[in-house]
Amino acid sequence: MSDYPLTINGRAVTTAESMAVNNPATGTRYADAPVCTPENLDAAMRSAQEAQIGWARDDAQRKHALQQCAATLTANSERIASLLTAEQGKPLTEALREVAAAAAWYGYYASLDQPVQVIQDDDAARIEVHHKPLGVVAAITPWNYPILLSSWKIAPALRAGNSVVLKPSPFTPLTSLLIGQLFAEVLPAGVLNVISGPNELGPLITAHPTPRKISFTGSTQTGKQVAASAATTLKRLTLELGGNDAAIVLDDVDPDTIAEKLFWAAFINNGQTCIAIKRLYVPRSAYGKYVDALAAIADQAVVGDGSAPATQLGPLNNEPQRARVAELVNEAVQSGAKIATDSTPLDRGTGYFHRPTILADVPDHARVVAEEQFGPALPVLAYDSIDEAIVRANSTDFGLAGSVWGSDIDLAQKIADRLECGTAWVNTHAAPSPRSPFTGVKDSGLGVENGPWGLESYTQLQTQYLAR
Repeated sequence: MSDYPLTINGRAVTTAESMAVNNPATGTRYADAPVCTPENLDAAMRSAQEAQIGWARDDAQRKHALQQCAATLTANSERIASLLTAEQGKPLTEALREVAAAAAWYGYYASLDQPVQVIQDDDAARIEVHHKPLGVVAAITPWNYPILLSSWKIAPALRAGNSVVLKPSPFTPLTSLLIGQLFAEVLPAGVLNVISGPNELGPLITAHPTPRKISFTGSTQTGKQVAASAATTLKRLTLELGGNDAAIVLDDVDPDTIAEKLFWAAFINNGQTCIAIKRLYVPRSAYGKYVDALAAIADQAVVGDGSAPATQLGPLNNEPQRARVAELVNEAVQSGAKIATDSTPLDRGTGYFHRPTILADVPDHARVVAEEQFGPALPVLAYDSIDEAIVRANSTDFGLAGSVWGSDIDLAQKIADRLECGTAWVNTHAAPSPRSPFTGVKDSGLGVENGPWGLESYTQLQTQYLAR
């Protein structure tokens, strides 16, 4: 029997089969999670469909319930964060910040309204535009930010009057299952159902006839499969997919004053962040200074078990991801790149650890530059002109986010305006807000999350024409 139950129709549901969830810091089993059966899935979808009708009718109830969700996360933050560190690997301080951020997302949507728009009101007719819920939303979340990214989906979906069936990653299902049980105390039965299972559960969800929308965060390859599956029943889609964010540093910045910010914008969550800096373009004239400054920070960073108070960088979440980062670094070296940081293997037992790595002299064709590494390895690339840097930054199939760093804010913004990405930051990076739209261009996704635009994406328009 698993250590954490499914939540279906507001009740804890156990299953005959379970799957192991490893602690990334040790590489060994931490707990077991339930494996949702097709019958469990049908029950979850059925309860969501039945609950959604009444839920959609009471706007005041929805606002109050989301406020209670925010309060529940805050009240249980230490318990949730400790479990998050155990299954995801991130330091406890980061886990606590993730819980707090998720609570902020619920609080934001609790206060957000969608007023009726009147587009005509005269002697002939009154025409109103209303936002109606879609019905049941299936939400599928990844392993890097399981709590925060579920809030990006659950909060606006519920606020709009939908019900939700949530499936977290099989690498990090425990915190979502725990939150499902906690929220069952403040949400009507069936409004939020939380199920877990291996990767094979995902296609069963996307092909299921009940959901009217799939909201998925994950890899571009899997996102394309989700889109193909959803197309058979014309489900609405929000796909937040991969990123290969470029940061361009201008020549009016002192490397010593900016290196710390650049480093943590790249190595946030140990690089396992879709909007972390993954390619850093700096002026050739200061190239050596940037490489040396970043390498010094990397070598001083404390790598260890996320539960240890001194830890700054935890392990990678899973062994396949650790192996991929190591492979990309090794391939870059074979292509002529140099490791500027300490390359002595980490002695951390059987955990999924990889030393934070700064790469210099990396060719643009190296996979660590051309692909999303999603881990603690950063290629630093020299440029000779701003126009060249922009062309190279945009020469990717991804377009999630990017940034420009400079003392001349107006100039930096003009350059940021030329980046082909959904979010362009100036003098910061990886700074999402519940109020700001979050969207990708090219292969980085479809649709939008966050802000009133994200709320609208969980609705369908209805025109009401009142003839006079």
